[in-house]
Amino acid sequence: VLQATNTKIVLVGEECIEPFLETPETKQWPQWLIPDTENPASAADLAGFDNEIAGQVDSAATSSPDPALREGIRAEDDMLYIFTSGTTGLPKAARYSHMRWMSSGDVMEVTLDTSGDDVFYCCLPLYHGAAATSVVSTALSSGASIVIRRKFSASRFWSDVRTHGVTIFQYVGEICRYLLNRPESTEEKNNSLRCMLGAGLTSDTWQRWVKRFGQLDVYEGWGATEANTATINLDNYVGSCGRISDWNKTNLRLLRIDEETQTHVRDENGFYVHCEPGEVGEAVGFIVDSQVTGAGRFEGYTSTEATESKILRDVFQKGDAWWSSGDLLRYDANGYCYFVDRVGDTFRWKSENVSTQEVATELGDFPGMEFINIYGVTVPENEGRAGMALVVMQQGCKFDPQAFYQFVSERLPHYARPVFVRVGSQADMTTTFKHRKIDLQKQGYDPKRFADTLYIKDDSMETYSGYSDEVLARNALLAFVDGDA
Repeated sequence: VLQATNTKIVLVGEECIEPFLETPETKQWPQWLIPDTENPASAADLAGFDNEIAGQVDSAATSSPDPALREGIRAEDDMLYIFTSGTTGLPKAARYSHMRWMSSGDVMEVTLDTSGDDVFYCCLPLYHGAAATSVVSTALSSGASIVIRRKFSASRFWSDVRTHGVTIFQYVGEICRYLLNRPESTEEKNNSLRCMLGAGLTSDTWQRWVKRFGQLDVYEGWGATEANTATINLDNYVGSCGRISDWNKTNLRLLRIDEETQTHVRDENGFYVHCEPGEVGEAVGFIVDSQVTGAGRFEGYTSTEATESKILRDVFQKGDAWWSSGDLLRYDANGYCYFVDRVGDTFRWKSENVSTQEVATELGDFPGMEFINIYGVTVPENEGRAGMALVVMQQGCKFDPQAFYQFVSERLPHYARPVFVRVGSQADMTTTFKHRKIDLQKQGYDPKRFADTLYIKDDSMETYSGYSDEVLARNALLAFVDGDA
């Protein structure tokens, strides 16, 4: 992180001192301490810090700083770097300019109709793109307040909303599912929320939320930290992440994907093809190269190589350039868009395409289940990947393999049903609530690589049976081979 961002100075929260000091390379930069009374460090650890920022802030002038201090800074200069989640590899430092950050707040202020009377609730880490932009930038633009919780707490959420009069909630889909899995409480009734914004809210979760917690405006969107295009739902159309009423007035396109090869389809001239309604395609954004407007700019990453890897060229005509999102979307006849999956997360089994997102959505309300992560694993002497589920049950609930088999059979076609189920004690997620799949795929269905309980879909017994060589043989499956992923 420090090397990727050309660091000049390091601000260290007191709660982070111990792991920070374990990295000797950090001594080369000036260090400032941010005190944390809730997580005090030892006197020995604090001894290495001569500079403490709290006192500087307390004694700072209340008037605007001298404009000369920002002389030479341009709107297109980097304001901050936001690291990607790292669900498919190492995190990358995405550039965020002053212009893009400020315009984000201006746009969302109008979209949400925010004012100084509003109170945002932020339980995402501030290095999450939504927290750093949608929340902070919008609040500063409109004069709204922000309630920042150090870490999301399902048990404290509604008491926080009531105590602070929260009106706007920034969510990710997983947080909403956690809250719906909680027992009902009096605090959740007649709450002060008037709207919520975020991404990853499935149709089922959306409807359950409104039914249980009350009617409010849901601004479900699609985008990414580094995106140069985005969508947002403005009319509460359940399940949609936004509507494109005229494709000629947006820089967003969906590129048709070949179902067999999972590669982009080309026309007779070698150019890419825009999807028709109902087709699933990769979302891409036309890169606008203009000194006049910031709209459509792709600011990329600190790494030139990483930036170039996300650009598609000669897409619809020679010389054009498009940001490649890696996300699969579809749209209907009315222009409503729907998130489908990540490119690479969709896998092929029994000559059929399986969307991990759609499978997880269908199985997400299995009774007593807290979390489910769907991914594909290779099986020797089989083409494609077999579906595998990591399941975490709610506290006090026990996984019932026979009930799960019946539930899966009722909800999914045969080819989409998870062949393997791994029942764990904790979810494998990033700190920004995104599912991590790489390590799970590498571990496959080899029980020697993890301590979780492993089951195999056992059709002849109409259940998920505990892993054994006998069950593998009965279902014509070979053991996981080292090196498969």
